[in-house]
Amino acid sequence: MTGVHREAVSRLEGVVRRTRRTVPIVRDGWPYILIPAVLALVALYMRWKWTGIALLVITAFMLNFFRDPNRKVPDDPKLIVSPADGRVVQIVDAPAGGPLGAGSRQVSIFLNVFDVHVNRSPIPGTIVDVKYNKGKFLAAWDEKASLDNEQNRVIVEDGSFRVAFTQIAGLIARRIVFRKRVGDRVEKGERVGMIKFGSRTDIFLPPEVKIDVKVGDKVQGGYTIIGRRP
Repeated sequence: MTGVHREAVSRLEGVVRRTRRTVPIVRDGWPYILIPAVLALVALYMRWKWTGIALLVITAFMLNFFRDPNRKVPDDPKLIVSPADGRVVQIVDAPAGGPLGAGSRQVSIFLNVFDVHVNRSPIPGTIVDVKYNKGKFLAAWDEKASLDNEQNRVIVEDGSFRVAFTQIAGLIARRIVFRKRVGDRVEKGERVGMIKFGSRTDIFLPPEVKIDVKVGDKVQGGYTIIGRRP
């Protein structure tokens, strides 16, 4: 192994160590990170320079994608936080047959491949319903994605107050992860799952909620205030 290759390997090892110390990584992400990292080491050892560089780039992308930063969740019990990172692409009346019934509002958040993809509970409460529906894989920014795409819908109840959110697969995203079950208690901002590789998350709010975001806003899961309970 040449000095250049040793330096590349050393840098890769340093990046992995620093990332593990400073930014938590989703446990599902380690196979995606370690496989290209090991292959990069092999390629560099074999002096396959460009293959090694390409694999190092993939490793860096995976480290960035599967990061899971800690968030300071607002304490005020009236505040509803975003279930995902991304950009607000739509705020509309929920379609007929929506999870919260007539009069509810839908806020849609598009996640690109550079956003954190961990989903969090918008409110504290009990999970009262989880429903997974198979569907299409339209681009996540398409309005039809909320209705037609593969998705997992979750309803969280706090007393008589309910909020729903859906994890929606996209053109690239093909894997929805949800780690809770019906009956589980969750705290506001608690991690509940993730969507892998570009996606969309919709949150459904009762009509009495005052929405605090607008189309185009960037939001952070567990931190950005989506709305306020009366």
